[in-house]
Amino acid sequence: MKYLLDRVDDQILAALKLNARASHAELSAKVNLSRNAVRVRIERLEREGFIKGYTIVTGDGGDPGHITTALMFVYRQDRMRGGEVIQALRKIPEVVACDVMTGDFDLLVRVESPQADRIRQIWQLISELPGVRDTLTAFALSSVIRK
Repeated sequence: MKYLLDRVDDQILAALKLNARASHAELSAKVNLSRNAVRVRIERLEREGFIKGYTIVTGDGGDPGHITTALMFVYRQDRMRGGEVIQALRKIPEVVACDVMTGDFDLLVRVESPQADRIRQIWQLISELPGVRDTLTAFALSSVIRK
């Protein structure tokens, strides 16, 4: 049976989205529960798959706008048996997301790096991977929503 979220679960998730490092004490004050009750709920949310992990977004200590972002549309030679391409992409630290797409595009790969030249190197690496037929790359001019 699938666990259904209630209002308190929604409040906890919203607070953790804003600050994944919020303590149980901080969360308990926001949702009017004991720290132990909040801990139990968070463990259940993790177990049920509503919380799949915690992450940090790193920067160089300066202006966060210095990260260069590129979206690469990757066309594999064989969509059904092109798993080696995805395995190779997992090994590139600057690849922060990869989605399998429907329609004309095959993979949508998000690459982030403080150096634009590193994006070019990654593009060249990806375009030369066995199983890659073609790529199309677009650079982000600015990021207006980031969650």
